[in-house]
Amino acid sequence: MSQSLPQNPFAHPELCRQAHHPLAQPHRAIQERCYDKNEGNQKHPYQKQSHQKKKTEEMVCAEALVLDEQQTLLAVEAAVAIVINGIHYAVLMASPDQLEYLALGFLLSEGLIDKAIDLLDWEVTHLDTAALLAADNLSTAERASLIQQLADYEIYQINLRLNQRCHQRIQAQRRQLSGRTGCGMCGMTGLAQALPDLSAYQQSSVIQSAVTQTTVKQSAKNLLNQLPDQLSYQAQISSPPPEPSISTKSSTSAKFSTVPSLAVLLDIRQRLNTAQQAHLLTGAVHAAACLYEDKLMVFEDVGRHNALDKLIGWQLRLRAQDQALVSPCVVMTSRISIELVQKAIRAQIAWLVGMSAPTSTAVRTANRYGLGLAGFLRDNRVTYYTGIDDCK
Repeated sequence: MSQSLPQNPFAHPELCRQAHHPLAQPHRAIQERCYDKNEGNQKHPYQKQSHQKKKTEEMVCAEALVLDEQQTLLAVEAAVAIVINGIHYAVLMASPDQLEYLALGFLLSEGLIDKAIDLLDWEVTHLDTAALLAADNLSTAERASLIQQLADYEIYQINLRLNQRCHQRIQAQRRQLSGRTGCGMCGMTGLAQALPDLSAYQQSSVIQSAVTQTTVKQSAKNLLNQLPDQLSYQAQISSPPPEPSISTKSSTSAKFSTVPSLAVLLDIRQRLNTAQQAHLLTGAVHAAACLYEDKLMVFEDVGRHNALDKLIGWQLRLRAQDQALVSPCVVMTSRISIELVQKAIRAQIAWLVGMSAPTSTAVRTANRYGLGLAGFLRDNRVTYYTGIDDCK
């Protein structure tokens, strides 16, 4: 598939007919727009006209109205049921691709497994009408009602079999969940599960270790502009960055020792812009990406947390073959919220970088547990929120 895919399928109906992607689905739609006949340029479809005597603003079309009927592409979203050792644990709304990685990353992110070998077996099943009809514990009327209720959904079920030690964790967690009330506040037990103690995964070397190469450190010092509130630092350049490089090697004294440079991050973003094919086709898919042996690994999903789980699952599977494997940096196409930070800490990711901003809780949690955090990865800049001492 071409790497110069447009983000506006309306302008390319032929592309919609030819595109075959597991995360993109054709759909007939109508685009309403206003067109400037004089300039030949597309304008914003509405222009606000305010009146002092009126409390509301009237929306008036600025130019001639045009309706286009086209084939567009929608991001596929499916219900993915996670069943662990026969226990129905969770249902995720996700993109139905790389579901093995999604399940493995989800298990690690939930603290249910520690290593890939904890997962003994798995099976992914696409539940169609025939599968629903085969349910033994439903009456004929219940089956008919269920089929009608779920007619608009794509449904997958992932059956996972974990070892006995992990199974005991699930049973204990299930007993805690069963005691919750329906008031919306789950009590201290529920809060402790939602906001867990991650001290066992602490990565103090991310914050405390210095950049080993003096030239890189001096270059970063020249690029950084200190913000007035002393909370973050922003690196900027006005010209194209030099050819980047990143090392995945680690030492026993400092497992994560390198702050990702602006050049490296901008290179990842540039490569990601062309590699994120599902988003280019649909405009509705997030991605998590990292470098592995100088190759950009991209994992896409309609949910940003699912995209990160897929990357974590891939990394966990690969780490089973290479125990020394570390992930120096993961770039997300989204904002960085607390659940992404928790997942990154558990997965021993050194730096988590978002194209948008992090939340306050995300920054505090990352700082507490030694996760490097950066945001606003844009055309010529990035803002570091933790690990600031390494950037000076």
